[in-house]
Amino acid sequence: MKLDRKKLMLNRFVLLTSCLLIAVGTAPLASADPPVEDPAPPPDTGVVASADPGVVTTPDGWVLTVAASNETQLPVAPLTTAVSSREYLVGGTFTGVVSGHGSTTLSGGTLEAGYQIGCGIELGQVRLIGSVGVSTSGSSLTGGIVPTGVSFPISGTIEIHAKPGTVSNVTVDKKSFKAAPVRVTLKDTHIKVDGCVGQSFLRSYATMTSSTTDTDDVVAYYGVTKAV
Repeated sequence: MKLDRKKLMLNRFVLLTSCLLIAVGTAPLASADPPVEDPAPPPDTGVVASADPGVVTTPDGWVLTVAASNETQLPVAPLTTAVSSREYLVGGTFTGVVSGHGSTTLSGGTLEAGYQIGCGIELGQVRLIGSVGVSTSGSSLTGGIVPTGVSFPISGTIEIHAKPGTVSNVTVDKKSFKAAPVRVTLKDTHIKVDGCVGQSFLRSYATMTSSTTDTDDVVAYYGVTKAV
């Protein structure tokens, strides 16, 4: 049986249109991705890296090593609430070791652990420059004026003398020992400095002194500086 040419073309057009509709209907709609926001910086936990140990070989052959580990330094609000005070919560383990085969006899020594606080600007003298007066007020009566009040007006400006920055050493502990190794451990220790109006810097330090009958040998450790 012969099909009509126009009818055949119409059927093909309908079939093609249906396929296009199905393809378009099943295609997923593209949606714009929301903008990626910069993540907020993590809160300061106080954990700081430790610097390399301090090592020295003495002239008589002993090797002195002082080091630190598990250090924490966290700035906290001062109890005085003064804007010129800086207070920190600190911790760490500081160790000293004497090794080698020296030609002298060791008699002990000390290990000192603490912190250095550097202040960019130190608050100096504060004074008022001006004048103080006295004035009275009163009411007129027959025969004179009766004073009814007295005031002391003050005029002037406040002058602040700032000093160049200073470094304060805060010794937390000093341990005497008869034989190394020696250790000082600090945990949640508060240290504070007053009179600081600029940016402050904090770093730990540990100093070990090894003694013999006639000599003292000193080696020092300085931690990583933290701006707070």
